Amino acid sequence: MTTQSEPEIPHRPLVVLGAGVVGLTIAYLAATDPQISFKISIVARDMPEDMDSQAWASPYAGANWSPMPMGGVDERHGGWERKTFNKLWDMIPTGLVKKLPSKIYSVQEGSAADIWWKDLVRDFRVLSPSELPETCKAGVAFSTISVNPSEYLPWLQSELLSRGVTFERRHVRSLDELTSMLGEQGILVNAASLGSKSIIGVEDDKLYPIRGQSILVQTPRLQEFLALKGDEYSSSGGEATYIIPRPGNTHSDTALLGGTFQVGNWDTSLDMKTAQGIFERCSTIAPCLKDKDTKILKHSVGLRPARQGGPRVEVERLDLPLRSSHDLVPWNATGGDKSGKMTVVHAYGFGPCGYQLSWGVAEEAVNLLKANL
Repeated sequence: MTTQSEPEIPHRPLVVLGAGVVGLTIAYLAATDPQISFKISIVARDMPEDMDSQAWASPYAGANWSPMPMGGVDERHGGWERKTFNKLWDMIPTGLVKKLPSKIYSVQEGSAADIWWKDLVRDFRVLSPSELPETCKAGVAFSTISVNPSEYLPWLQSELLSRGVTFERRHVRSLDELTSMLGEQGILVNAASLGSKSIIGVEDDKLYPIRGQSILVQTPRLQEFLALKGDEYSSSGGEATYIIPRPGNTHSDTALLGGTFQVGNWDTSLDMKTAQGIFERCSTIAPCLKDKDTKILKHSVGLRPARQGGPRVEVERLDLPLRSSHDLVPWNATGGDKSGKMTVVHAYGFGPCGYQLSWGVAEEAVNLLKANL
């Protein structure tokens, strides 16, 4: 006697717009959460194999956990920081994440009492005067982490592919282009970064770039994260000084030298005078860079996707058909005149913090998905 099997419950569509570190991490948590079941698609113009494209930020990030002031004044931001640091720290044995002994120097006197992150990182201590460069008056040491975007993003992609997630390369100009993929019950995650400034249905004019220029080098003698305290940005024309060693199988013993922090600058062209300044500044805190065994592997320029008022992580119910803020919409950039509602979970505007907020932000975004099923 045969019995009929119970009908299979269809998976609800989940479309993630953007294949940067935040979009991929949200998709990963959604795909591995036992409480929800989605048919997940990643739609993006730039994919993890496009590591030389300057049209997105994730390939050019420092991709380490580095202290940011917002974590100490905003409880939500601080929660994202803590969850991500602890997750990445636990991933060190995988080889995807590198444990980094670290030192941050300051040209000004300071106290460790107001450092919000001293109990989050590992092995925190105040540097003695004998451990400081000649030009610095204070400093701290601790252990943090870094990842290598050229290996970490493809790892996330491979994990998603193994779980049936599909990837579609598409340049989306209006959110309603995705209505056919969403159907009546689907949810859209908008992790389109700076693209959200112009995508119809979002058009967030609070977004702005922070230009970052850096140098990737290979040298076995750099195994510490070193940096000058970051609040000198405003007085130094957007200069920043940091050295971030990275894990890696393709190239071992690499480190990222930075950099610039140029608010509102959209220029993605390489400036060799700026590169020379970066190398000289980094050499003052790591003289071994001038040894003959240092190899310059790559010069990079990328745009950090920042937002006035901070990142946007929230749910929005949009009315269809969408309306633009202008009348110059390309003829094929809309999904037609379909009426109804579109549920969107926004997750963008993280500036220089995408990697170090990614797991905490993804957890909140997935909780928003669950609450809107």
